[in-house]
Amino acid sequence: MKMHYNWCQTQRSVLIIALIVIIIIFYIRFEFEINKIQTHNRQLDLLLTQTRFLRTGDDDSDSNLLIESDSQTLQEKTRRPIGGKDTVIIYNRVPKTGSTSFMGIAYDLCATNGFNVLHLNTSKNSHVMSLSDQLRFAANVSQWRSRHPALIHGHIAYIDFDRLGVSDVKPIYINLIRRPLERLVSYYYFLRNGDNFRPYVVRRRQGDKKTFDECVRRDEHDCHPDIMWLQIPFFCGHVFECWLPGNEWALSEAKRNLVDKYLLVGLTEQMSDFIAVLEAALPQFFAGAVQQYRSGQKAHLRKTYNKVKPMAETVAKIQESKVWRMENEFYEFASKQFQFILQRTLNTANGQSVDRGRQWFFEKVRPKR
Repeated sequence: MKMHYNWCQTQRSVLIIALIVIIIIFYIRFEFEINKIQTHNRQLDLLLTQTRFLRTGDDDSDSNLLIESDSQTLQEKTRRPIGGKDTVIIYNRVPKTGSTSFMGIAYDLCATNGFNVLHLNTSKNSHVMSLSDQLRFAANVSQWRSRHPALIHGHIAYIDFDRLGVSDVKPIYINLIRRPLERLVSYYYFLRNGDNFRPYVVRRRQGDKKTFDECVRRDEHDCHPDIMWLQIPFFCGHVFECWLPGNEWALSEAKRNLVDKYLLVGLTEQMSDFIAVLEAALPQFFAGAVQQYRSGQKAHLRKTYNKVKPMAETVAKIQESKVWRMENEFYEFASKQFQFILQRTLNTANGQSVDRGRQWFFEKVRPKR
């Protein structure tokens, strides 16, 4: 009897142990399958980042770091303000760089996208302000909140809001630049022939029929290389040395400001890419800008009449000057920076530039909640 009892006890223990082992095996298998499903879901979530939500990439971290409502449309999400209602963009436009065409798009979009456009007009078209006017302008930009968000544009050199002690609103600077000799030639003929934007306006040199080549041969003022000294001082700012043609410090300061103070500086020759990057980066302002530009209505809003391409010997003579070499160096510097931003912001699909979308996410967030 005792031996039978012990055998029964042993059998019961074996069965219990076997049952525990089976339970453990099923539990491990279950955990393994759950982890596979979670891993698969995370991989899918990363692919759907643009339209749904972000998930973490490791098994022991929070499963949902950022959840966005499925009912929220992609258009609503892309139009979120980058800097809120008080965002202010300053476009201190360089003359003869295609700025009128670009601003035509901004004026068309402002009502739809809910921002204000303000043109800054200075006395006698001066490119620099007095110190008191700089302070008044900065205070006005900061305090005129009923006109925020705003895009302010005008032919004015860079103004450093930090130096003026203005901290309420930190403006976002953007700009366009053009190959220096092409800009000078365009300006030369504009002063004589006008353009199709305001053909009725009598220009300062209207009636002067000399070509740019003739002007250069005669060493006249309107085609002197020093006239090219404009894009550098526009980025250099309100400092005396900025406006001295051929000043090396001005070139260095212009480069520094372009990198440190401007969100984006595009090229006239790549206007469509400039607009596409702005639409990707600042959709609050520029959603729909690419389509507006591609429609053709604003692509060439302002075109100078009777512009003649300079001869090779004229180009060679201009390129011997120090001012051309420095302005061209600045242009090439800006071009490389723009290409760097462009390649990392946009992809090409079906011959069109499209936003790469979000390329980052958070993970391993602690403590868990």
